[in-house]
Amino acid sequence: MELYGLKTCDTCRKALKSLEAAGQSVRLVDVRAEPLGADQLAEFLGAFGDALVNTRSTTWRGLAEEERKGAPADLLAAHPALMKRPVIRAEDGTLYLGWGKEVQAALV
Repeated sequence: MELYGLKTCDTCRKALKSLEAAGQSVRLVDVRAEPLGADQLAEFLGAFGDALVNTRSTTWRGLAEEERKGAPADLLAAHPALMKRPVIRAEDGTLYLGWGKEVQAALV
């Protein structure tokens, strides 16, 4: 299982801790240290669309209005911290976005 996010993100750390406590083998991929490749980004955008861009983040608020109008793929490539976190790839290849109750119920 892979968890894509930031090692400093509280939600990512909670998800990682819960998944490991449930006996899952999880690899944390810090998207700042290991930016997503074009294929991964396209796959994630295909699965989640514009929901992948976190418009509530400080990174988003720091962008100029013109930058915000850019294509999601370009924004996420330029600013990896804009990705809503975490994105979890389960062992069967299923992708999950966030760490809400539905995702927790499916994975823990």
